[in-house]
Amino acid sequence: MKLLIVDDSAAMRRIITEVLPEEDKKLECRNGKEAIAAFVAHQPDWVLMDIQMNGVDGLSAAEAIKAEHPEARIIFVTAYDEPRYRAAAMKLGANGYVLKDRLDEINAIIAAYEGKANP
Repeated sequence: MKLLIVDDSAAMRRIITEVLPEEDKKLECRNGKEAIAAFVAHQPDWVLMDIQMNGVDGLSAAEAIKAEHPEARIIFVTAYDEPRYRAAAMKLGANGYVLKDRLDEINAIIAAYEGKANP
């Protein structure tokens, strides 16, 4: 499986990478602008997207990706546990919304969509 991890913090990208299965291919981006280009170039199976980033934020990047690739599967990985962000993410067709202190939920969401038992 190919995963695109989008976060402006290198440390957070590393932490997210550590909770994912070793065999998965992981690509990284620092902002939404890079994420849009990387999605087109690499067609990842999943995008793990932060919301607040410099330049193009995660919600805007997800909207752009979904406009051209409605099949894109996006999980927002954020520190913001706010109803307005959750609502915006769901309106964009996000497949999940995970708080950064609950990263273990990423694998459960992916497993559910992939039809696999929870790892």
